[in-house]
Amino acid sequence: MSDLTFNKIAGAVLATGLAIVGLGQLSAGVFAPEKVTKPGYAVEVALEGGDAAAGPELPPDWGTVLPAADVAAGEATFAKCKSCHNIENGGANGTGPNLWAVVGHKPGAHPGFSYSSGMATFAAANPQWTYDQLNEFIKAPQKHIAGTKMTFVGIKKTDERINLIAYLATKGGTLATPAPDPSRQPGAAAAPAAEGAAAPAAAAGEPTATGSTANPTAPGGGPAGQAPASPGAKPAATPTPAPAAPAKK
Repeated sequence: MSDLTFNKIAGAVLATGLAIVGLGQLSAGVFAPEKVTKPGYAVEVALEGGDAAAGPELPPDWGTVLPAADVAAGEATFAKCKSCHNIENGGANGTGPNLWAVVGHKPGAHPGFSYSSGMATFAAANPQWTYDQLNEFIKAPQKHIAGTKMTFVGIKKTDERINLIAYLATKGGTLATPAPDPSRQPGAAAAPAAEGAAAPAAAAGEPTATGSTANPTAPGGGPAGQAPASPGAKPAATPTPAPAAPAKK
């Protein structure tokens, strides 16, 4: 190879390298990312456990919510389940079992479906699908029954679950609607807490609803507002009355 040929090859390689470096610098200047000082929008994520200050979520009062449920909305929600479940009377099993008459039915007992060992264990301890059990299972299947084949993440909104369960109940359900339960209605959990908070206030001598106080005497047995005598203090001397002037005759 002659020196001229070598110089041509070296020059071409050098020129190619310079071109690549130059294009890189140019693209970095044109497409330089700009740091956003303020996000365009904030995404709020609700915690699954709810507001800790509000206390634990009460289970639905089925005697109240079922008669008022939107069955048509529940049927629309069931569209999320149709890829795995059939709900028609006598319908075939799919990826999941047929759900006709599931409300009030024994868990893991639909003919022809191979249930998981987790569902079999659950069925041994629970004779029927109650409203509470269905609600918890639909909310988080894997959490409620460990090892279940149902990999669906669950329906997190309470009103959607209530409507869905109301719809399932119309499809051959055998479980009666219970009577309203006041202990499950909103505000029921706050009442005992309010009563418990009133007791310390009364013990501290705060005015009660009648205007009286729970502790009308001060420590030491004296009237309220009067300081008790110090230990060892001498009693106050009783003043001696002056002698009466002699009567004039």
